[in-house]
Amino acid sequence: MTTTVARGRQNKKAVAQCCPSVLSSPLDAREAEHLARRFTALADPVRLQLLSILAAAPDGEVCICDFVGPVGKSQPTVSHHMKILSDSGLVHGERRSKWVYYSLDREQLASLRAAIGTGTSNFPTD
Repeated sequence: MTTTVARGRQNKKAVAQCCPSVLSSPLDAREAEHLARRFTALADPVRLQLLSILAAAPDGEVCICDFVGPVGKSQPTVSHHMKILSDSGLVHGERRSKWVYYSLDREQLASLRAAIGTGTSNFPTD
């Protein structure tokens, strides 16, 4: 358990170092491009559904074939959305015979959360 806690602290430090908060300091062009690519991948209702299915998966992975029913899209459409999520680094796929099994990259998702969730905001709150 101590190792898990220490690893969690290291991951938080790595996330903080790799992805500065957009609310605490200005981003350079490279950082902004990197974050925008990943946020763009999230800017679709179907892709958000796919991520939520992955996040809720008991085994931490889901076969591409098991996304079709829950999202109500065809297999080619689901594959297209998973490719966008994969290209952005938010999910990883592993081919097993004719199917691909996907899992979340939780560190990448944590870095997005850190990019908008830390620092002092100048935005008004309601």
